[in-house]
This record gives sequence, C-alpha cells and structure tokens, in this order.
Amino acid sequence: MKDKNRMNRVDEQLREEISKIIDQELNDPNLTGMVSVSSVKTTPDLRYARVFVTMYGCKSQKENLAILKKSSGYIRSLIAKKVNLRITPELVFEFDDSIEYGAKIDKILRDMNLDG
Repeated sequence: MKDKNRMNRVDEQLREEISKIIDQELNDPNLTGMVSVSSVKTTPDLRYARVFVTMYGCKSQKENLAILKKSSGYIRSLIAKKVNLRITPELVFEFDDSIEYGAKIDKILRDMNLDG
C-alpha cells in the first residue's frame, strides 16, 4: 500500500510540474488554445509516464499533441531539475477524451429522459 501512495504522490507532482511547464515555459507559437494536464500515470519502475491532456479552444488537437510529443525531451529535462527522482520518466503524451466521453453520455441520458 505504501508503494501505491508513493506512486500517487509522484504522479500528482509530475502532473503539477508538467502543467506549469506547458503553461509558462513551452513557448511554441503553434501550440493553440488551452492545454490542461488531467492526469499522469507512471509505470512502477518510473521509466515511463503517460501524460493525459485535454485541450480547449485549439485549432487542431492532433497538431497540439504532436507539438507536445516533440517537446517531451525538453519538458523531461526541466522536470529532472525540478522533481527529485532517481530516474526522470520518459513522457508519453496522450489525448484524454474522458471529458468528451462524459459529455456524450450526459447528452444521451438527457435525450432519453426527454423522450421517456
């Protein structure tokens, strides 16, 4: 159980730091809209971290995701300086569609309710 708590703390600390870096230090003019890190899931050996992002008001989610993937080495190097981990995980950016999925389910439920 202790390991699970540690992993949760590591995931949360990485989520906060990656969010700050994307907001304040990633100066790519092609990154459009608001990019938010919704969660981070780190492998138990700390070699990889899946970074789930949501995007609002962007021109292209695919383009934003490509920019984040291209910048992952730079973001990782900044994290190595800010977060005290023996191994800085390799960052794997993925689009988090859970919010869109939730909105879709919500709409279906509301539509069913109106008809019923």
